[in-house]
Amino acid sequence: MNRRNFLHGFSLLTTSVFFNQYSFAGTAPKFPVVRPAADKRRFRSKSVEAAITEFQKKVKDEELGWLFNNCFPSTLDTTVTHGTRDGRPDTYVITGDIDAMWLRDSSAQVWPYLQLVGKDAELRQLIAGVINRQTSYILKDPYANAFYDDANKVGEWKTDKTKMLPGVHERKWEIDSLCYPIRLGYHYWKTTKDTKPFDQQWQQAIKTVLQTFRAQQRKDALGPYSFQRETANATDTQPMKGYGYPIKPVGLICSAFRPSDDATLYSFLVPSNFFAAVSLRQAAEMMTALAKDQKTAGELTALATEVEAALKQHAIVNHPKYGKIYAYEVDGFGSQVLMDDANVPSLIALPYLGAVPVSDPVYQNTRKMLLSEDNPFYFKGTAGAGIGGPHVGQDMIWPIGLVTQGLTSTSDAEIKQCIQTLKSTHGSTGFMHESFNKDNPAKFTRSWFAWANTIFGEFLWKTYKEKPQLLA
Repeated sequence: MNRRNFLHGFSLLTTSVFFNQYSFAGTAPKFPVVRPAADKRRFRSKSVEAAITEFQKKVKDEELGWLFNNCFPSTLDTTVTHGTRDGRPDTYVITGDIDAMWLRDSSAQVWPYLQLVGKDAELRQLIAGVINRQTSYILKDPYANAFYDDANKVGEWKTDKTKMLPGVHERKWEIDSLCYPIRLGYHYWKTTKDTKPFDQQWQQAIKTVLQTFRAQQRKDALGPYSFQRETANATDTQPMKGYGYPIKPVGLICSAFRPSDDATLYSFLVPSNFFAAVSLRQAAEMMTALAKDQKTAGELTALATEVEAALKQHAIVNHPKYGKIYAYEVDGFGSQVLMDDANVPSLIALPYLGAVPVSDPVYQNTRKMLLSEDNPFYFKGTAGAGIGGPHVGQDMIWPIGLVTQGLTSTSDAEIKQCIQTLKSTHGSTGFMHESFNKDNPAKFTRSWFAWANTIFGEFLWKTYKEKPQLLA
């Protein structure tokens, strides 16, 4: 199933079925049961259930309690297959309505549960299984973004001109695909002190990440990766024989695709390079502490320093209205794209990823531009206002964008507004979606998109813990 083409018609159909299924005497109950029954859930976590119970008991807004119950456990309820392989935890995580595991999505989907693993050994093992599975995928093909559970399954993209291995669902090179597993592994280690997932295979995967990032700096050659697809969608392929438009080697890392799986215009994708610098330093710390590999750690740190220096020199532009801001993409020659895309890593989400402090003046200038109609993908309508992106098109706001806006805000009013918008735009389904129309929440894409559900749960839980008055 093409990730892009979850049709509006099907969305309306599922909404209609939702109401028909739960209507009584022509009237739907206020908050019908939409979460899967206990015996139908893929995984049950006692700590997640305890969090739901606590939230619903303490937060008096019934609709928010209902949404938290539906959304926060969505990944565990519907998308995970957990077991063991070769005596080690092994976890496969689909995105929802697509039976494939994205390195990015799977990391983001289980990320909010890390804070709850202290008293939940089963949940801890599930996340360890995600790390183990991701390690095997990076070693299989570091340029692929999504994989199948069946290692022999052939990818559905018959018109792709790139080196497709069995077990690979899609081979779109995205920097963040290699950053997310490092982020998950690093914080799992810091949280649990468990070192078992970080064996020789994992260490080899980190060396593969380093090698891949270096190759995609394209200092001496275009490198081993290219991608073209026979398609009517320009965002699904790259020009210039699959290598993209020319770049000037300045130390940044090329990314053929964005975290939306859309093609970059200029290959130096700024938020992903920020993410890479953070991930390289995290990997260096782990290689030092766990592998005692000072050589690789030094190389990881050196590359992070090089990327950071290049970002300072090439990613900041002078905007006539906002002053110094971060560009979304650059090419090293002086060209830039000024916008943001809701998918993370995004410019708005940089503090969430630990890439810049929220007080960074350049970030704050950038934020003002991004949350205005000077950002071509900021949409404002009667249902809400927020950042979208080219992936599903004009006038479609992404809940993930609203969540990251709230997670990176220092304004109580802004956080509350983000929650209110999300609460009022789930299209009467009880779940978040990939996107919704700025004027009509019933027009949405992807009724089963676990990342959006889980990160919304993360946002609600963080707000409950830190600023519960905003949920009143």
